[in-house]
Formats: sequence, structure tokens, C-alpha cells
Amino acid sequence: MGVRIDPAPFDFAAEAAGFAEAARGAGAIVTFSGLVRDEGGRLSGMEIEHYPGMTERAVAAIEAEAVARWNLAASLVIHRYGPLRPGETIMMVATAARHRADAFAAAEFLMDYLKSRAPFWKKEFGADGAEWVAARDEDETALTRW
Repeated sequence: MGVRIDPAPFDFAAEAAGFAEAARGAGAIVTFSGLVRDEGGRLSGMEIEHYPGMTERAVAAIEAEAVARWNLAASLVIHRYGPLRPGETIMMVATAARHRADAFAAAEFLMDYLKSRAPFWKKEFGADGAEWVAARDEDETALTRW
């Protein structure tokens, strides 16, 4: 089903239902949604930047790798950019496979990649001003299992 990089909000339930309909016949479907955390009330918003074209190609390449590696029947990656508020949905990953192990593994692989390697830049806004989000060691470590 592919990759969508878009600033517009999306309806997770509608996307999941459409994905399930398109993946009819698969034995397992896994969905994940990432939200903007409020960091204990200190975060008022976030802005996500990307380079159009480059980001889509990079995410599409990793999505294609997941499809081939886990023999997925279908996959979907939606990632937003632009200004976002706490509680808003940032991204969604959905995978469908004959067996649940492949669907779960592929979804985790895609999420780990999106968190650490996808060409997005995040800036958080709070009472103390704005700050770019730095890479976290645990996100890099998560990639070593793949």
C-alpha cells in the first residue's frame, strides 16, 4: 500500500480499516500509531521538517526492504510533518502477513527505522524555548537487532 508523507492529520481507525480491507486474506495484521508526547506537560508542540522527495524515497526503500524480508502481503507507512501538538498522531505503521511473527517483526523494523534513520528533523517547543531533538542511544541500539 506504500508510503505517505503528509502534513495533514489522518484518521487512524479509517486508515486501519482500509488497510485491513486491502490486506484481506492475510493471516495477521499489525498496526502502530505514534503520538506527540507532552513530556509531563512541558511540551507545547513539535515541528517536524523533511526534504520532500528525499524523505519519500528513503522511507519507500526501507518499506520495500520490509516487504521483501518478511514476505508481507501489504504494508503502510504514514508520517506527518509540520507543526504538531501533544496528543496528535505523528505516524502510523501497518503490516500484513501470512503469520503474526512476520507482521510484528516487520512493523518493529519499520518503527525502529523511522525513529532513528528516516530523514526527519524534530524541534520541540516548550516554556523554555525551542530545542532540536537529538538522536538517542537506545534508538540506535534498537537497530542492531535487524
